Amino acid sequence: MFKIKLMLFLCLALQQLDFYGQSGRIPVEASNGMVVSSHYLGSETGVAILQMGGNAIDASIATAFTLAVTLPSAGNIGGGGFLLYKPVNAESTAFNFREKAPEKATKTMFLGEDGKVKDNSNHETSLSAGVPGTVAGLYQAHSNAGKLDWATLVQPAIDLAKNGFAVYPDLARFSRWVYENKEEYASTAAVFLNDEGEAYSTGDTIVQKDLAASLTRIRDYGAEGFYKGKTAQLIEDFMRSTNGIITKKDLENYESAEVQPLRGSYRGYGIIGMPPPSSGGTAVIEMLNILENYDLQEYGLHSAQSIHLISEAMRRAFADRAQFLGDPEFNPEMPLDTLLSKSYAHRLQASVIEKQASVSDSSNFNKKHLQYESEETTHISVVDKEGNAVSLTYTLEHSYGNRIVVEGAGFLLNNEMGDFNAIPGLTNSEGRIGTVPNQIAPGKRMLSSMSPTIVTLNDKAYLVIGSPGGRTIINTVLQVILNVVDYELDIAKAIESPKFHHQWLPDVITFEEWGFSPDTIAILKSYGHETGTRSSQGRAMGIIIDPESGAYYGAADSRSYMGQAVGY
Repeated sequence: MFKIKLMLFLCLALQQLDFYGQSGRIPVEASNGMVVSSHYLGSETGVAILQMGGNAIDASIATAFTLAVTLPSAGNIGGGGFLLYKPVNAESTAFNFREKAPEKATKTMFLGEDGKVKDNSNHETSLSAGVPGTVAGLYQAHSNAGKLDWATLVQPAIDLAKNGFAVYPDLARFSRWVYENKEEYASTAAVFLNDEGEAYSTGDTIVQKDLAASLTRIRDYGAEGFYKGKTAQLIEDFMRSTNGIITKKDLENYESAEVQPLRGSYRGYGIIGMPPPSSGGTAVIEMLNILENYDLQEYGLHSAQSIHLISEAMRRAFADRAQFLGDPEFNPEMPLDTLLSKSYAHRLQASVIEKQASVSDSSNFNKKHLQYESEETTHISVVDKEGNAVSLTYTLEHSYGNRIVVEGAGFLLNNEMGDFNAIPGLTNSEGRIGTVPNQIAPGKRMLSSMSPTIVTLNDKAYLVIGSPGGRTIINTVLQVILNVVDYELDIAKAIESPKFHHQWLPDVITFEEWGFSPDTIAILKSYGHETGTRSSQGRAMGIIIDPESGAYYGAADSRSYMGQAVGY
């Protein structure tokens, strides 16, 4: 009876939504609530939960579980992430559900006898999986701040997994890859090939019965439905059969953590970000502190001088990220107070020369390997009727994680162990980082670039923003904030605006190939910058709450072709 009533309500709610197709530079407007995510079914489910009387936490949880079904490239119950929550009349809080290294993990576990990573084992094997955190984090957030019944929030995902949804082009491409590699990835083929053992085509209906069963256990038993019982046994059995190291003990001992967010300010706005092991909050606040000393609006959006100064701020923040940041439980002396201070930013800003590029110090680094942080993450922004706001980013790491489904459980595993510094001591000019704070240790959470952020005005949520994109996440979020605050763009234009990226090492500014003038790039080269191009950067999902009218304006990045801002 519960399920029938819920689905009848959801169907009626979705029929009554003021549904707008995302129109590039035109924001979606609403007055009662807004959900923005990387798949329209997730956004629709989240708004239906808001219409049922749920709050922003409830809607973000329902959206996240829905994405675990409809967006398997990044949405997950087999990975982890971060949730930032700003209640309308209370202090903000945050939930850290980043994965942890299993108990049997070692500092050099991925290295061969030659000291190099063996066969990409930190990305493409069961060994690459960290202990998943998503279910624990969502359950803890609900226990602390949710409003509706837990089962109500999980049920829509169960129904989508059980009844199916339409395959879209990216999922069809993954299915074709699985078909071509079905002998090596048998457990994945059991989920992502059709009943005839063939690849799905765009428009086919995909049903995920094992995932529905796993979600049902989560619905009925909460976090214990994942970390204990049948699901935990399935994970341990699968690990044993595929040379992985996660055990039932690892799962039972996993805990998400409620933590205090980082706080900064920028031109009269408050900045709320995630603390380590997210590096995003620290880096975004540090860069904003530096840039506050410049009149970016006067220089102009995408002028050579603006790009130069922003890139120099990026360079310095990413150098500090590499040197200092990691899991705080293993790095208790991280100098966060210094990194977040205005006085430190003034010292960094003093080293910036207005028309001359700095040089990232790589003189002592060996050019051997490139540490890669995947761009396949997903983000959810939510604001409810009361103005409570959630910024949630989570991931499997690479697209579709390590592409390995837990046999009988129906979900993909993360390959987040690849986010640790796999080769201790090796930091090079191509981007490999080997510094101590992020080296592997049992129970340690790996450093992340995920940057869920909430910008406040008069202590009320004003801008809710986040993005996928690996290390580019930090700079994508930064530029959306600058586009809104300094360049006065609406949320859709701020998100659609072309992006650029500098991460200290390699010492190069990369530009989206379609968005910048050759003349501007020539000027930057004359300043001494090396430049390159990329096809796209980020897929930001954002909401602005107009402080005067109270209206909500949402935008899903058109770089995410399935993304949707939905309001009511």
